[in-house]
Amino acid sequence: MTDKITMTAVVPESLDGARLDQIAANLFSEYSRGRLQTWIKEGCLLVNSHQLRSKDKLTAGDVLVLITELPAPEEGHWQAEPVQLDIVFEDDDILVLNKPAGTVVHPAAGNRSGTLMNGLLHYCPALQNLPRAGIVHRLDKDTTGLMVVAKTLQAHHRLVRQLQKREVSRQYESVVLGVLTAGGTVDEPLGRHPVMRKKRAVIQSGKESVTHYRVISRFRAHTHIQCQLETGRTHQIRVHMTHIRHPLVGDPVYGGRLNIPGGCSPQLAAILRGFKRQALHAARLGFIHPITGDEVSWEVPLPEDMLNLLAILKADMS
Repeated sequence: MTDKITMTAVVPESLDGARLDQIAANLFSEYSRGRLQTWIKEGCLLVNSHQLRSKDKLTAGDVLVLITELPAPEEGHWQAEPVQLDIVFEDDDILVLNKPAGTVVHPAAGNRSGTLMNGLLHYCPALQNLPRAGIVHRLDKDTTGLMVVAKTLQAHHRLVRQLQKREVSRQYESVVLGVLTAGGTVDEPLGRHPVMRKKRAVIQSGKESVTHYRVISRFRAHTHIQCQLETGRTHQIRVHMTHIRHPLVGDPVYGGRLNIPGGCSPQLAAILRGFKRQALHAARLGFIHPITGDEVSWEVPLPEDMLNLLAILKADMS
């Protein structure tokens, strides 16, 4: 299957005298320059109804028309399956959903079925034509909260570009070990752990990673925090908070051994022993709508397990 593309643009004064491929890359920025050069060569991108070369220079007011079909990307033959989706918002271009704990986003070894991607392909079969079934960013299996999925190729490219330019607002809430006296920023590069390859670690050869955090409420031995991602690396919040010695409650990978505060209530001890996932929730998501250009945002409440944890932490202080 293919995705039909039809786009028109006019060369502005600021690009007068520039090369066709340079102008095309500026006006159709959701596509790579290499792809645009291919379309120019194939006659899919015309100037004033004529086929030109990439190096030809254009004049302000020239009209570019792009008409082509983009082959579906090779993503593997993932099976469409009925998976319950908690859809928060949907229109013709995007879908925003609230992911529950325990749901894997992408199929992989050991998780070929029952994933969010399987469910999306069942709910909206046209997503098979998009990279990763339109999934723009991911959440860890046991992290809950908001994700956006693109329903068209154009929306996908524009959302990915916003992520790359750090224009997507992603706020998380978490419960961490220890009492933080104030908020702050963790600016430490992340990469694969040098020994345990499935883990991430702060390493100087890693990619730039920045997490801002602030205190929402403090308890006797824990803190409820909000985290704002500036970058979006794998396991970023989990690794960064562990790095500053405040790992997330329940984190099975980075949390270390179970820590039960001395003198805490039996109820708190029980819930801490039974909390088997990282206490992390993607609570707020905001970006520029890829088609309308409007500022859009959503917020979803904390899941029941985190609400129960916070309630018992509060009761333990009295």
